[in-house]
Amino acid sequence: MPHAVRSSFSRRRFLGVVSVAGLGTAVLTSCGDSDDGGSTDSQGRTVVEWWHIRTTEPGKTLWPQQAKAYEKAHPDTRIKLVPLENDAFKAKMTALVGTGKLPDMYNTWGGGVLKQQVDAGLTEDITDQVKDWIGDLVPASRVPYEFDGRIYAVPEEIGAVGFWYNKAHFKEAGIASPPATWAAFLDAVKKLKDAGITPIALAGKEKWPGMYYWAYLAIRIAGVDGMQKAADAKDFTGDEFVKAGEHLKELVDLDPFQKGFLGAAYPGPTGQGATMGNAKAAMELMGQWAPNVQSSEGKGLGDDLGFFPFPAVEGGKGKSTDVFGGGGGYALRKGAPKEALEFLKWFVGPENNRVIVKDGGMIPVNTKALDALTDPNLKAVSDLLNSTTAFQLYLDQAYPPAVGQEVNDSVAALIAGSKSPADVARSITQVAKSQ
Repeated sequence: MPHAVRSSFSRRRFLGVVSVAGLGTAVLTSCGDSDDGGSTDSQGRTVVEWWHIRTTEPGKTLWPQQAKAYEKAHPDTRIKLVPLENDAFKAKMTALVGTGKLPDMYNTWGGGVLKQQVDAGLTEDITDQVKDWIGDLVPASRVPYEFDGRIYAVPEEIGAVGFWYNKAHFKEAGIASPPATWAAFLDAVKKLKDAGITPIALAGKEKWPGMYYWAYLAIRIAGVDGMQKAADAKDFTGDEFVKAGEHLKELVDLDPFQKGFLGAAYPGPTGQGATMGNAKAAMELMGQWAPNVQSSEGKGLGDDLGFFPFPAVEGGKGKSTDVFGGGGGYALRKGAPKEALEFLKWFVGPENNRVIVKDGGMIPVNTKALDALTDPNLKAVSDLLNSTTAFQLYLDQAYPPAVGQEVNDSVAALIAGSKSPADVARSITQVAKSQ
């Protein structure tokens, strides 16, 4: 499974607190030896222990290659890679947080989980150390890792959610161009149905793909600032969030999804990705990994595949250039050896980022590596990210895990017809206030 696929639906499985029962004591003693540097190996090299989640290709091969390349250029440093599958990583990190000892350098999605580690005094504040080069990184990619003007991690990937569409289906339905407004989007759905084409593929079983619709509608109506205010107040019962649900219900009432969507997963031969990739639906709202999944789970659309941003909502405070997305980054434990930061700087530097973009199929996080991106679909996502006016992190990363889970559950219930728009807003607020 390509990493891009993992960073979508596998990433979603870290919702909630993962049980750590049965973890061996080795898990709890494998990190940095002290808070004043780190450990050394038998050759006297400083050891940087690096926990990452690139357990599938191309990262499974590419990440060790990068470590070896760095060691060759820096013979006094050893990069000790600890690759962990997404869920195993979260479980072990949960255990380590309780011990107060984290790896020298570790994967983070930013947002609420990283903020908890920061508040516990476990994560290094690297603001001053990165000030000379952090400006080279795509501004949107840095947002999840900055709190109160301080920087606690560095991005290594970035992406955004938008609509992937089948150009041939749009042409057959008489849709001249991608819709720019919600009203035009609903009209496009009707035209596709009239042409006998399923408008949208949706993995209703997994809930998070449906959440994207509510989240984007809320962003378009309330604006990113409004999202933050609601999160701070722990109150999502305002008109903007009820209207987001009402607009989503407008879409649901058009019966736009494939037959059996409520039981459909994202991966698999009958999943959302395959439905789109086999040209059995005209659109899907998904992140930058979508083309890979469409090709791996289905046939892929080739030149018929296009991308457009989530439409604007008339009268809303948000703009069509406000982006909903996320990525991954790396943080350092408190007291990590200076060699860890030196490696991190090299890893996200322009030359290495070009290698990752070309060989790993990722969107550049370093603005000096943008020329390495040649895939037209990924370039469309990259262009959106580089022109964004505001950035909203995935809600299950931005909010406490229980709140993110409730957003997923409540929106899924709305799509299934068992909750009203007002019910969704109340349920999310109730859980938020309990945190």
